[in-house]
Amino acid sequence: MTVTLLMFPGQGAQHPRMGWGLYGAEPRFTAALDEVLAAFDDGDALRRDWLSDDPRVPLDHVTRAQPLLFALDYALGRALTEHGVRPWVMLGHSVGEMAAAVLAGVFTLGDGVRLLQERVRLLAEAPPGGMLAVSATVAALDGTVTDEVVVAAVNAPRQTILAGPCEPLARVAERLRGDGVVCAALTAFHSPSLASVASAAVEGFAATPVRPPRVPLYSCYTAAPLTGEVAADPGYWAGHPVRPVLFWPALDAILSSRDDVVCVEAGPGQGLSTIARRHRSVRAGRGAVVPLLPARAGGPGADLAAFAAALARLTGDPRGDEPDRHLDHQRPAPSA
Repeated sequence: MTVTLLMFPGQGAQHPRMGWGLYGAEPRFTAALDEVLAAFDDGDALRRDWLSDDPRVPLDHVTRAQPLLFALDYALGRALTEHGVRPWVMLGHSVGEMAAAVLAGVFTLGDGVRLLQERVRLLAEAPPGGMLAVSATVAALDGTVTDEVVVAAVNAPRQTILAGPCEPLARVAERLRGDGVVCAALTAFHSPSLASVASAAVEGFAATPVRPPRVPLYSCYTAAPLTGEVAADPGYWAGHPVRPVLFWPALDAILSSRDDVVCVEAGPGQGLSTIARRHRSVRAGRGAVVPLLPARAGGPGADLAAFAAALARLTGDPRGDEPDRHLDHQRPAPSA
């Protein structure tokens, strides 16, 4: 018997009009996305920038990327469960863990949105810094990591993210490139330079009711199941911007615990799917990977076709291959 792992991507997965083809055409997704955007103080502005060819705030800015990724992750997760897909376990990458926590019942949707808005506000005001994607193992970077430049994420065995202040990080990048190591600059998160953000966020999490997850949820920060005790710790949630993301260790723990796990990427792009396909259990045919959306931006038909094909595979209902078009006429036109 197969079981389903829902994976929710975080910042870096965003792209213009991600998932737009489902909006107004897939009723469960549309209703869930409208619900989550209505909970944001600036939900209308988020929607306009999401659907725009020329957004007022760039989609890569933290005030757009994180809220919209949270909204899409949540809406796709809700749509799947309402189609009858029951996850065995969930795993979110960075802000994807907040979406997973709301879907698992740790936070209400309203509380999750409020906490995320405060985190985004603090991140937007944080001191400048950077991140560096490096094609190397953590062990190979032992001599590179310092008090300032630290491991921010372990996405795959040879896909490590470093973070730190801009100047020290630039020196590290120059040294790595000189040694022939492939690396690319990213926006900064998961760095000790964001300690002030973590400290300022504790009070909000401490004042928010939490519940143990109703659906098993793995932490991408501890690479272990999120227990009720961890969920109740305000410092755990407030510390996300500082702590390294241990996505690969968490994924490995899940996929090594049993065979026949179907990894479903519930978010834009296929970055987490690409990582999951590298796992030995998937390569050996003991697991599978099913992304819900195309690997890159396409027209509305591409989003609908990808979602319908994934749904058919997950539910065993061949009718899932037929996109639900009865709301198609309501899809909003892209704005300038």
